[in-house]
Parts: sequence; structure tokens; C-alpha cells
Amino acid sequence: MLSRRLCIAPMMDWTDRHCRAFHRMLTRRALLYTEMLTADAIIHGDRERLLGFDPVEHPVALQLGGSDADKMAEAARIGAAFGYDEINLNIGCPSDRVQAGRFGARLMREPDLVAALWSATQEAAPDIPVTIKSRLGVDEQDPRAALFALVDASARSGCRTFIVHARKAWLSGLSPKENRDVPPLDYELVRELKRARPNLEVILNGGLRDLCHAAQESRGLDGVMLGRAAYQNPAVLLDADARVFDTPPPSADRIQAVEAYLPYIERRLSEGTPLHAITRHMLGLFNAQPGGRLWRRVLSERGVRAGAGIEVVRAALAEIERAPARAA
Repeated sequence: MLSRRLCIAPMMDWTDRHCRAFHRMLTRRALLYTEMLTADAIIHGDRERLLGFDPVEHPVALQLGGSDADKMAEAARIGAAFGYDEINLNIGCPSDRVQAGRFGARLMREPDLVAALWSATQEAAPDIPVTIKSRLGVDEQDPRAALFALVDASARSGCRTFIVHARKAWLSGLSPKENRDVPPLDYELVRELKRARPNLEVILNGGLRDLCHAAQESRGLDGVMLGRAAYQNPAVLLDADARVFDTPPPSADRIQAVEAYLPYIERRLSEGTPLHAITRHMLGLFNAQPGGRLWRRVLSERGVRAGAGIEVVRAALAEIERAPARAA
């Protein structure tokens, strides 16, 4: 059975396969999520490029976006065949492109459709769980009424796991970036949902700064989902397995995590992947550490050059290893 005590959020343009493989050097146990992929893209696009992942990423969930039940079912069948451990329905993204396609946060207004999408998707992928990630509501909706309506409609169809970003989304007037920061957080409403629906699994997402903050705000809940905190400062995940799961981490420190990641980088380079496409996810690893600025500079400036290889990562790591002596 999947544990969702700690999840790493699906983030557009960020949580690609290279990011997820890197996060596995920091935590074995956290549940990882893909970027949101539309049902149409999966059905008609390059499936290996969109859906392919390294076995090290398990457990890993595929997040789907769409509003056509037949297409969502077909995309779920394809995703399940690729070996994903969970299918997650995006009912929270507020971007203009998503709104135009009648999915994401716009579906907060259509709880019955969401329930139908869940049913079709779960029927198409019966051997893995299908979950829902939502907001508290959109625009002028009352958050409590909107959230409970969405959850109850899907729960009646059989959904048991809900990941709740504890903010409303404003579909007009705020950019996607502003929708991640401007609407106020309401963690208490998410806790209220769990108290009122104790048979459901409720995971908290939104504005969680680190593991301590997540533990504090998720009292009484079933788990947490970290987003930007995990991406921008990935070293927070080094403590995750010990603190959340009481198991040893895969790497003892940041340097060991980089060294463990090098074979993966070399494999991807041999397949023609540009170095910067991989290392861009590592830039924040040494934030606030001696040598951290040089680490970022080496990767950013040299990693984008044509033919850049593993030697760039080694050079950046050498700046970290030299930093303590220089600081002394």
C-alpha cells in the first residue's frame, strides 16, 4: 500500500523525470509526482518522452488533466501500463491554458463531472489508486461549501484520497504564480474536512515551508505534500526518511547525494540529454552553504554549453569540497 505521509507535488516545468530521479538520491520513501500531463497529450503524443521514467523513481504517481471521461480513461490505461503507482486527477491548476481546456481548478465548479472523471479513470486503471488534488474553491465560491461538495461527490463514487491545496484559486485577476501566493491559506479548513470525513485520506498541500512546518500544520491529517520548498531547497529531503518514516536516508549528506546521482547523469548524457536539462534541478542543493554560490554558477554557466558533460558537475562539486578550507 502506498504511503502518502510525505509527497512531492507535481509542478509544471519542474518535476520531470530528471528532477524525480534526483529527489530519489535524497529520499527513498516520499511519493513523487509527474508534472501534469493532459489526456490528449498522452493519447496523441510521444509516450516514451512524456511518460518514461527510471525504475529508481518508484513510488511515482502520474498526474492527469482533462475533462473528457473517455479520454481520461484511455490516458489512465496508458499510464498504468507504463507502471505508475498512482493516477492523480488535477482539479487545482489555475493557468489560462488549463481553463480554456475546461479542466484543472475550473472543475471545482463541477463536482459531479469530477466524480465521473474519477470513476472512469479508476475503472480504466483498477489495479492502482486514483486520487484527486484540488483547491478549496475558485473565485466567489464559499471555500467550505465548494471543498465539501467536490469531496463528497467523488467519495460517493468511491474515491478515498484527496490532496488539498489549502487556497482558493482566482481564475481571473491573478496569474498562476500569484495564485500560489496571494489567496490566503486555510489549513484549518483542511483539518476540518478530515474531522468531518474521518474515513477519507486527506493530504495537506500549499505554502508548507519545511518538514517542521508541515508536521505542525498537518496534525490530525494523513500526510503532507511539499512543493516549492522541496524543489528550491532540496536538501530538506535529506531528513525526510528519518523524520517521517523512521528509516535511514539514501544519502548521508548533500555531497553523497550528488555522487550517487552521477551514474544517472552519465546514462542520460549518453542518450543525448543536454546536461543543463538534468542539473537545473540541483541548483538549490547547496543553498546557504559554503561554496553554494559557486556551485550554482558553475552549473548555470558551464552546464548550458554545447557538449557539456559530467566534468562540469565534478567541477561544481569541487567548489563545495574546497569551500570549508577557503572559509577557514
